[in-house]
Formats: sequence, structure tokens, C-alpha cells
Amino acid sequence: MDKINFPYRSGSHLSLLHVISESGSWAKYGLDVHYNEKISSGRAHEGVLSGDVEFVGGNHVSPYGKRARGDRWVYLGQTINVCAGRVLCVRADSGINGLAGLREKVVGTRGAHPHLNDWLQLKQFGLDVDRDEVQLKPQIEGTSEKSMDSSNPEAEEKAGPIWQAVLDRKIDAAFLDGTARFFAERQPDLKIIPLPEFPMILFTTVSTSLKFAESHTDIVERFLKGMIEGIHFFKTQPEKAAQIIASRNAMGGKIPEDIARLVQATLAKALEPNLYPSTAAIANVYQEGVRADPDAAKVNPMELWDLHYLRRLDDSGFVDDLYKKQPAAV
Repeated sequence: MDKINFPYRSGSHLSLLHVISESGSWAKYGLDVHYNEKISSGRAHEGVLSGDVEFVGGNHVSPYGKRARGDRWVYLGQTINVCAGRVLCVRADSGINGLAGLREKVVGTRGAHPHLNDWLQLKQFGLDVDRDEVQLKPQIEGTSEKSMDSSNPEAEEKAGPIWQAVLDRKIDAAFLDGTARFFAERQPDLKIIPLPEFPMILFTTVSTSLKFAESHTDIVERFLKGMIEGIHFFKTQPEKAAQIIASRNAMGGKIPEDIARLVQATLAKALEPNLYPSTAAIANVYQEGVRADPDAAKVNPMELWDLHYLRRLDDSGFVDDLYKKQPAAV
């Protein structure tokens, strides 16, 4: 078995990664994947450059500016191209019924990339943070749209769920997805507002260095096959996937099985069976890359994407054959 380091950038990724691992999809291709470790953006770049880390499940924003300065980071595949299940959370008595109601309000954010997502979705709707039409307020000290290394698990745990800050009237609203959304829906004093689909490169991205990809093409192909088969398992075995999510929650404990089923169903709908990124998602994340690092404007956003490994698998019929044998659950 080849040992592979594949650290994640956000605990939300574990809902998928636990399922891929426990389905045996990586082991089937001779890979012992160590995925259950969080890594910062800076450490991810250092580890990929030194070869200590074979793949990383993120760094969606910082590589664009770094490429302009000589970095050779590459993206090989993308699991999700939209903010799956993204909703707006407000107090039930707020009088806010959609994004338009956020004008001159305070929206709480958590994490560097989520902060940028909030900024961009609001701007595309017509609410510009830079014109003080709406305020984004980080809920974790030291977090901003430019602080890619601001991950602070202890501070995040101490702060509690961001929807609690809405309940406590510290902020007027927050964008939610994942398990936080489903827990917030159970709070009688909160109102959850569905949002239009927002294209974005986020969640688990298969990232590595150009040097590693070119010198280990066999491992790259086997790793991608394991990812694709794991996603197939996720989509076609909903009950088993939900059981794994419930028992292997990102925070280390169990979550209610009904919420695990909701998480599974939301992710299953959004997961890309063949790992291709969408042009809309790349366009949006590139805007965030330029905002976080002006040097990103010097590169073409497609420079970082090397999809020929996926294309070869796709052309071979690998993905189609999986779903012909066992279609995804409805």
C-alpha cells in the first residue's frame, strides 16, 4: 500500500472523506490515505512544495496570487461547484425576507474563504461592502478575507455556532450550510431563507504540485479513481453514507441520524461524479483570489487547472461504467 497524506482545510470536508475512506475506495487502488488531519493554508503550500504532503483538499483562493510569484500548485479535480444547501439565517422577528433586506445590516462571517463568499454573493446581488451598503463582521478574532491562515479551531469552538450570534442579536444575519443549517432550522426564533445556487470552488479540491503530478502519474490516477468511486458510493448508498457521517462527525462526536441523512442528501445532489470544475465556479473563486491578492490578476485562472488526468479516465468510460452498473439514488 502506498501511504498518502491528504490533509483537509475545513472540518466540513470530513462528511465526504470519512465515507470515501470507509467505503474502501482508496484501499481498492492500493492507497493508505491519511486524510483526518487539518492543515492551514500556509502549511499546505509548504508541505506540497517540500513533498511532505502528496495532496491537499483545499486552498481555493491563495494559489492564484502565489502562481504569479512562481508557485507551481495545480488543481486536479473538484468535488463540488456550488455552495450546497446555502441559506440565509435571520431572526424570526427581523423583518428580513431575503438578501435585499440586508442593506445596512450586519452579516456575521467565519473563516477567510467563507468571508469572501459572503462578500461576492452580496456584491453580485447588488450590496457592496466597500460602499458600506452592508457590513461583514468576522466572528472569529483575526479572520478576514485576506487572512488565509486565520484558522483557529479553539477560537471557533469557543465562539459556538454562528447562528447563535444571530439569536443573541450580536449580528443581524449569517449565511449557513452543512450541519449548521440543519441545527439552525430547529431554532423557533430563527428564520431560514433559501438562496439561489451560488457557483463556487469550495469543499474538497484535489490539489498538489506540478512536480508531484508529473513524477507520480500512477498514484494520481489511482487517487482520482478512489475519489470517484467514493463519490459513487456516497451517491448510491445513501443510508450507509449517512450512518458513517453520523458516527464520524467532524467535531469528533455523533450527530443525530436524521441530520446526517439531510447532510448526505444535500451533498449527494451537489457532488460531481467525474470531478470536473465548472467555469462559473472558477470565475467566481478567481474574483475572490484577486480581491485577496492583487497579484492574482496577473494569471489566467485556468493556468492552475490540469484536467487531463480526469479527461483520460472519463474517455475510458470509467465513470460511466460505475453509474451504469449502479445508478445514483434518487
